[in-house]
Amino acid sequence: MGDRWHVEVDRTLCIGSAQCVHHAPGGFRLDTARQSHPADPDTDANERVLAAAESCPVEAIMITLVGNGEAVFPPDE
Repeated sequence: MGDRWHVEVDRTLCIGSAQCVHHAPGGFRLDTARQSHPADPDTDANERVLAAAESCPVEAIMITLVGNGEAVFPPDE
């Protein structure tokens, strides 16, 4: 069994660019205010969700491992 991720969007940072929806169409949705929301906050690890987080122009998407909260993106520096 693979890793499970917890996905959050900081809506104080989100500018509604929709890059997350473009990179992970099933992983994110925009509300009527064009703010991003994860379709399922706890999801199986997958490259599309990671690409969405990496493509966010304001780094509003955070991904952590379910269980221990270890940062997946952005990585701890």
